[in-house]
Amino acid sequence: MATEVLIAHPRAETGKGAARKLRAAKQVPGVVYGHKREPQSLALDARDLQKMLDRVSADTTVFELRIDGGTARTLIRDIQRHPFKREILHIDFQELVAGELVTVDIPLVLVGTPVGVRLSGGMLDQVLRTISVEVDPGNIPNHIDVDVSNLDLHQSIHIRDLTLPAGVEVLENEGETICVVAPPRAEVEVVAPVEGADATAEPEVIRAKKEEEDAEAAKK
Repeated sequence: MATEVLIAHPRAETGKGAARKLRAAKQVPGVVYGHKREPQSLALDARDLQKMLDRVSADTTVFELRIDGGTARTLIRDIQRHPFKREILHIDFQELVAGELVTVDIPLVLVGTPVGVRLSGGMLDQVLRTISVEVDPGNIPNHIDVDVSNLDLHQSIHIRDLTLPAGVEVLENEGETICVVAPPRAEVEVVAPVEGADATAEPEVIRAKKEEEDAEAAKK
C-alpha cells in the first residue's frame, strides 16, 4: 500500500463562484468526508496535486491530508476533470477509520508469457483490468499479479483462480474471465484462377438450356 502526503487548506466559501475563484488562483476545490465527521471543504494547490497524481495510482494510494496542523488518512473517491483541458475541477476524499473496511478497485497485472503465445502463435486478450474488493485500509495492495505463463490456446483465467493477499475479499462474480489465449487469426485462402481458363465462358447448364430453346424454335 502506497502512502502520500498532501497539503490542504480549509475554505469557508462554497458554491460555483467560490470554486471559479479558486481555480483562477491555481487551486483545486475539494471536500473530505467520512464516518462520524462533517464534510469539510478544502483547497489544494493544483500543480502539486497534478504532479502527485501523475506518479501514483489515485485508486490504491492512501493520502495523508495535512489540514491546519491535523492529519487525516484518506482515499480519493472522485476526481472531476475538465472535458478537454488537463485540469482538475474538484476532488473528493474519504477519511479512513481504523478497523472499518473500504471498497477499492485494484489493478490486475498479467505476469509472464503464455505457452500458447510462445509456441502456437496465440494472442493474449485481457478482458478484466481491475477488480472491486473490500479490504482494511492498512492492507490495500497496489495491484494483484496474475501468472499467465501456463496458459495454452483457448485457456483462460477467472477471478476464482486468483491468489489474493490476506484480508482481501473480492466483490465481483468469481466466474468472470480475466484473460484468455485466443488462437492465431486464420489466413484467408485466395483461390487463383486456372491458367488459360476463359473467364467469360458460360456455365454448362446455361449453355445446355440455350441449345434446347434453339431446337424448340427451329421446330416451330
